[in-house]
Amino acid sequence: MPGDILVEINNPDDIVAARRAGHELALELGFSLTDVTMIATAISEIARNITSYAGRGAVRVGVADREGRKALVVRAEDEGPGIADIDRAMEDGYTTGRGLGMGLPGARRLMDRLIVESALGQGTVIEMWKWVPSRA
Repeated sequence: MPGDILVEINNPDDIVAARRAGHELALELGFSLTDVTMIATAISEIARNITSYAGRGAVRVGVADREGRKALVVRAEDEGPGIADIDRAMEDGYTTGRGLGMGLPGARRLMDRLIVESALGQGTVIEMWKWVPSRA
């Protein structure tokens, strides 16, 4: 995605930087304050998953075409252990860590679309987006 913002995720402080990047871009694109908060929260959830499960990774935030529409796209990548059962990981309340199990299902509810690609021992890529408001 040209002109996007890349935030390396190596520690919990980086979650705040990724959240801020999404927040600022969402405001620039004319999202409502409610949507801006939902986008920032979804970014926090997936960035926290990186620090909790993979240790390190990156979150990229930008604007791209998805399904023929302009969207704010968030792509999180890591080279962690991967997700053994993606369907199960998408269930509310399911957690393999100490979290609340809000991560992926919570992020999916906050965004318009969320796609997970993961292979054991090879890491995880999560792409999620929210359609840019037509008035923007």
